[in-house]
Amino acid sequence: MASTLGLGLASSSADHKTCGENFAMKFKLYHCPGTRSARVKWLLHELIGDAFEVEIVPLLEAVQYTPDFLSKNPNHGVPVLEITAQDGNSMHMIESGAMIALLADSFPEKCLAPCPDHLSLQRADYLQMLHFGASWMDMVLWQIRVHEHILPSSDRDPLTVRRYRRKFANEIEPQLHARLATTRFICGDTFSAADCVIGQNVRWARAYHLCAHDVFTRYLSRLSERPAYAQAFSDMTRTAGPEIPEDSPAVALFTG
Repeated sequence: MASTLGLGLASSSADHKTCGENFAMKFKLYHCPGTRSARVKWLLHELIGDAFEVEIVPLLEAVQYTPDFLSKNPNHGVPVLEITAQDGNSMHMIESGAMIALLADSFPEKCLAPCPDHLSLQRADYLQMLHFGASWMDMVLWQIRVHEHILPSSDRDPLTVRRYRRKFANEIEPQLHARLATTRFICGDTFSAADCVIGQNVRWARAYHLCAHDVFTRYLSRLSERPAYAQAFSDMTRTAGPEIPEDSPAVALFTG
């Protein structure tokens, strides 16, 4: 039995597993290189190496709009994380921030998230930055991308691009700069799962000539030293540009 967003999954004592039992669950990531799914792929490599399945979703071919894919994610995008329990029950997660939070908490021995069992300032800061990256920062970058490289040229709005570029440069980037100027990673001197979100977003921003300061260069250099980072982005092609061909079937179906 499969469900989206966990609907239809009965709760039981089996939901409270040790990390060893969590590892017995099967993970399948629906992924497209150069998209948000890279942040989830990165964390999975950090946590369980290569012990998960990856299915490439060719977004430019509009596979995400087919009935089969829409049954997994009605929002027609990646990532989708299929989680299958030992009893055969499965579900599809469709929000990358939720995937990151769940996975990091499920493998506490990897120490990629402050302990969720008690309230702490470290936990609050970690969750704040994880969700800041997956919501606010992501949204601003997405508006820039949509209006510069995805919508048909007749539908692009230069005012929207200028507004969100200005907002990113004047509001978002200074917050990140202030942190990374004094710490090695986004929540301090220790790498956490929040860096999988913020780090991927910084890569994304730099493709649009944002986050150009040396502090971000050094941050990405530190991240790139991690083997899981290299694995997560190894499928990126250097020749691929951000522009979406207007004859791509995905353009006509794109709803924003």
